[in-house]
Amino acid sequence: MRTKVLHYPRLDTILNVERIIRKAKDPLSKNEIDRRLSKKIMRPTLNVILGYLQDSGKVAMLKEGIIWIYYKDTSETLRKRISKSVRH
Repeated sequence: MRTKVLHYPRLDTILNVERIIRKAKDPLSKNEIDRRLSKKIMRPTLNVILGYLQDSGKVAMLKEGIIWIYYKDTSETLRKRISKSVRH
């Protein structure tokens, strides 16, 4: 069952949440992410952002908290392999 999203987040808000999680040394709770944001957002909006980040493979939600798992180097290697295998 899908829930209806009342408000989609702005790009700058998504990027701010990404930055906070990426720079954290330890897993963060949703409350801690909210505290570290320069402007407050509603919890459903934060849930939409975290769902997007999880679906895109950038974060993992563990019982300890939310951690950043995306590594750019891995993606660049994958992109190079794909571009070599695709003929233009």
